[in-house]
Amino acid sequence: MKSYRKELFIHVPGRRAFINITPQVEACLRESGIQEGLLLCNPLHITASVFINDDEQGLHHDYEQWLERLAPHAPTKNYRHNDTGEDNADAHLKRQVMGREVVVAITQGKLDFGTWEQIFYGEFDGGRRKRILVKIIGE
Repeated sequence: MKSYRKELFIHVPGRRAFINITPQVEACLRESGIQEGLLLCNPLHITASVFINDDEQGLHHDYEQWLERLAPHAPTKNYRHNDTGEDNADAHLKRQVMGREVVVAITQGKLDFGTWEQIFYGEFDGGRRKRILVKIIGE
């Protein structure tokens, strides 16, 4: 069994964004040479998410609106976490809802996706460089 690990780097200048990282993840899979196995992808930050869904701008807008209703950024004084001097409590909650990681089967050297499935990085507290882990095991 082979194992492959790579960190992808991303910088979102604004506070929030949804970014399709499927091409970068597919490049990792090609680089690994693994044909059959599993791929794990997760952000190495507690205010970001990796998830699978459709690459459709209306859906991304809906996510943004829905998440902001669930955990509004302001007023920041409404969150105990922000008593520490932070202003990102909402980002922690948004990450919890959107999930930490994805696991994708690899079949014949390809990500074994359903129709329309793509991998996204969800940023909820941007403005700095962040890392995404890609770990692949298989043969």
